[in-house]
Amino acid sequence: MENAANAAKKPKLVTMSFVPVPEKSHFPIQNLPYGVFSTKSNPRHRLGVAIGEQILDLSVVKGLFTGPELKGKQNVFEEPTLNAFMAHGPAAWKEARATLQKLLSADEPTLRDNADLRTRALVPQADATMHLPATIGDYTDFYSSRQHATNVGTMFRGPENALMPNWLHLPVGYHGRASSVVVSGTPVRRPCGQTRPDDTKPPTFGPCKLLDIELEMAFFVGPPNELGQPIPISKAQDHIFGMVVMNDWSARDIQKWEYVPLGPFLGKSFSTSISPWVVTMDALMPFVTDNAKQDNPPILPYLQHEDKYNFDIKLSAAVKAEGMAEPGVICNSNYKNMYWTMKQQLAHHTVNGCSMRPGDLLASGTISGETEDSFGSMLELCWKGTKTIDIGGGQTRKFLKDGDEVILSGYCQGEGYRVGFGECTGKILPAHTS
Repeated sequence: MENAANAAKKPKLVTMSFVPVPEKSHFPIQNLPYGVFSTKSNPRHRLGVAIGEQILDLSVVKGLFTGPELKGKQNVFEEPTLNAFMAHGPAAWKEARATLQKLLSADEPTLRDNADLRTRALVPQADATMHLPATIGDYTDFYSSRQHATNVGTMFRGPENALMPNWLHLPVGYHGRASSVVVSGTPVRRPCGQTRPDDTKPPTFGPCKLLDIELEMAFFVGPPNELGQPIPISKAQDHIFGMVVMNDWSARDIQKWEYVPLGPFLGKSFSTSISPWVVTMDALMPFVTDNAKQDNPPILPYLQHEDKYNFDIKLSAAVKAEGMAEPGVICNSNYKNMYWTMKQQLAHHTVNGCSMRPGDLLASGTISGETEDSFGSMLELCWKGTKTIDIGGGQTRKFLKDGDEVILSGYCQGEGYRVGFGECTGKILPAHTS
């Protein structure tokens, strides 16, 4: 039995906030994700933390961060992006989280009982416009779900050659286009490009006809590493700030024609959507789960780690066609379907000395499970056009039509609460005709 002395040493677990948190909200006090927002009355981009249906404006309460890590660095909460705060590392992140949980707790009077401060500091989410949480210098997309890689490989090469020879030895990835990463709610213009639907005829130019989603997650890099200095896997977690839900929109017909030999280009670079709230790794650690087994074949030592760094995050994708009252869910997946962990992705990315910078974005790749209803792309759900996907309301799809809105979401389920990411949405606009 735990004695009183040991119990007294443990920090008090904060489970309730004075700010109302609706049932099944993604943003209870156990979460406290970071984002960047503005309002009509104050168009300046500023940092905020989601709590219930409110946003705590960190620029208003910056003076309350008085711990040893942040006392002399309070100006990071005046910045228009999270990059500077991300750069400070785990000690500052943990201190900030502890301060925020205390400040927003039901039994802490500092903000609760100060009506003037509360009015200035809490902003209804309904009144806010969300922006990209960081300036993204570089963006990398991995291909780390074994089931997704197996599905796509089976379609195009057959089950006997589904995985390329390198796939089980290293986290395969490619460098994406950071300039076209957009925040949730930004419309997505159907891209144009070259396609070759008939292999016996020359390629043609026009709008993409096979526009797809990719249900992904991504993490933001925190402290940088020097060029030429790898991040060892034992320290990788110190460079991972937090996660977002991602839709890496894909033009399958453009991609098919262009990707040999150098990989994706215009079929990917037209748009990548992310959810606006960055959920910290501290908020996700209660939901850590077993890593995938990687013993057949064994992986090289620089990628090996014993600590758990996979997460039980429930993910969904839905499509709402024009005229539909409610979106139809087409996929329910889970981040724990990943084969390669974020630590392995970061260690591999830097093993050659590649430098990371605060705000760099590293994505998981499409996350698919073993069952058909957990496939994370329409390419898989329609199995390369051989099936239709029921989106509800008597409508079906193989790929996206103009006017379709896609809604991705994710959350972790705790005991009586959720730690969630909110939504990642985008609506398809027609291609430019000129």
